[in-house]
Amino acid sequence: MATKQIIHGIFGDEVPMLEACKKLRAAGIRINDVFTPMPIHGIDAIIGLPRTRMAICAFIYGITGTSLATLMMWYMMVSDWPNDIGGKPTWAYYMAVPAFIPITFEATVFCAAHGMALTYLLRCWLIPGTKAKNPDPRTTDDKFMIYLELKEEQAKKAESILKECGVEEVNFKGTLQIEPKH
Repeated sequence: MATKQIIHGIFGDEVPMLEACKKLRAAGIRINDVFTPMPIHGIDAIIGLPRTRMAICAFIYGITGTSLATLMMWYMMVSDWPNDIGGKPTWAYYMAVPAFIPITFEATVFCAAHGMALTYLLRCWLIPGTKAKNPDPRTTDDKFMIYLELKEEQAKKAESILKECGVEEVNFKGTLQIEPKH
């Protein structure tokens, strides 16, 4: 059974933290996560995170809103209770499309926004009753943290890189037992 050491590198500013991230990646050390009090543009590429698939979800939610709005307007305005809106014919949906564009747009945005909010909350596991994943609460105020899970031989190398970049604290938080894959 292999073990991994958990290391927290705490920084007081984002510039040395970004430099440490670059040096750790250049040394072949995988960065598990970074915790910051504010969004940092471009950090995903620096720590090696793949592009998110959230845009695909937004597109699907938007198309769902467009489809539901179109179906609703066709049913209400063409099939169930035809009305004369601005002299537009009511016997075919496609002949009155300009009158329906605002509703279609609003339904698309409504479904995309609400779907993305729910997807974000579920993906980040931000539901009532869950425990916070943030290992150091200071990162919500003024500290920046690099979270590493490394084998013991890489831990010394990572510690020296962190100290070289001006880390304020290096905390060793224990070990993880890793089951070998068969």
